[in-house]
Amino acid sequence: MKFLLQFPLLKGNNNNRSKQTMSQKVTILVVFSSLFVFLITIISYSLLWKINEFRGLGLSIDIDYGLKNETESLQNQTESLKNVTESLKDQTCLRNDTENLRYSLRNERENMASKPLKKCDIFSGEWVPNPEAPYYTNTTCWAIHEHQNCMKHGRPDSEFMKWRWKPNECELPIFNPFHFLEIMRGKSMAFVGDSIGRNHMQSMICLLSRAEWPIDVSYTDEFSFKRWQYSNYNFTMATFWSPYLVRAEQVDSKGDLINIYLDEFDEKWTAQIKEFDYVIINGGQWFLRPIVFYENQKIVGCQYCSWENVTHLTWHSGYGKAFRTAYKAIVNLGNSKVVTILRTYAPSHFENGVWDKGGNCIRTKPFKSNETRLEGYNLELHTIQLEEFKRAEKKAMKRGLKFMLLDTTQAMLLRPDGHPDKYGHWPQENMTVSNDCVHWCLPGPIDTMADFLLETLKREGFTSFPKKDFI
Repeated sequence: MKFLLQFPLLKGNNNNRSKQTMSQKVTILVVFSSLFVFLITIISYSLLWKINEFRGLGLSIDIDYGLKNETESLQNQTESLKNVTESLKDQTCLRNDTENLRYSLRNERENMASKPLKKCDIFSGEWVPNPEAPYYTNTTCWAIHEHQNCMKHGRPDSEFMKWRWKPNECELPIFNPFHFLEIMRGKSMAFVGDSIGRNHMQSMICLLSRAEWPIDVSYTDEFSFKRWQYSNYNFTMATFWSPYLVRAEQVDSKGDLINIYLDEFDEKWTAQIKEFDYVIINGGQWFLRPIVFYENQKIVGCQYCSWENVTHLTWHSGYGKAFRTAYKAIVNLGNSKVVTILRTYAPSHFENGVWDKGGNCIRTKPFKSNETRLEGYNLELHTIQLEEFKRAEKKAMKRGLKFMLLDTTQAMLLRPDGHPDKYGHWPQENMTVSNDCVHWCLPGPIDTMADFLLETLKREGFTSFPKKDFI
């Protein structure tokens, strides 16, 4: 029995011993296999290393050329990153300006009722430094025309951009584009006159760009008749080229002599003006050229011409009659929604000669009010403008029409430093044009006309806001 009971145990022990022997054999086989694989791997890596070394030696002759290309590529990338960085800086500045303006406008709106602005003559004062200006640059505004892009064309000084107008007895707030656009919500404004009026509108586009860029909705491709719409405010600005404000035509192909019909409307603008809410009238410089004056379809005189049996007239009588006819065209519309604004004459600043005889404007600072005065033809042009404005205003009031005055002549008289002069084109360009002491650099003094305009609108009661918060 004991033998039988021990038999299975003896059988089990033999099996265990066999399994242990087999396990040892497998272990030894695995170890030797691993060593073999390890050796093969080492040999393979050594061979690959040698091959790469050989290839590296073979390709070494191309390294300099490759490094050169890589260096140029890195330089291009660096320049590109620099441009992107500058762009981001501009965008950051614009975003900061926008936020500051929104915050300022919110405060202004909240305090408008409790803190009325002090009333004074905003057109009498001095230019004072404004280190915060300009509020746009020639790289952030596309509306600047080449002949006004003074900074692009190498003007070496920049102080002409850093002034603001300070009335003698109060403050003139800097133009707030958000406030202006809110006042103009759902309305339209037309600039009628010469290239100074167009200069003024381009300044407005640049100043308003901090709030919104307009889209071109012009009916024509003509440079002198453009329309821009601010979609978020349903506000439209337009310019109408009419340097004499009345019908005019060239006598010769050179344009040296112009026929102007003092009693006839210029339908290029008078036929369209009824659709606008505000009409800004200006004119002056073109009346100093050779002119043939017509009334009732007949020649009544000639300026700077040597025609026989034709009365020699000066611009004085023709200038007043042209404004009278322009105002008559607006009054005859009888449209009470149209607000007519006269923006007075902007003097030129030629020194050391007239415009086509070497005259220039190289000053770099504004005049003080006691350093110059309105005189000569500048005074005469301004006086005639005001006389015709007052005459038209009386007639307009009887018909329920609104006339407003932007008397910017004195302020602009004090800015001989604000013109392009020779910086309206590149120095190396073979240009035959004279120095430009008529138009204004952008940014520049003409931006202040927006300050005058907004403040005048506010003082005339155009300050209502809808209930909707527009901030």
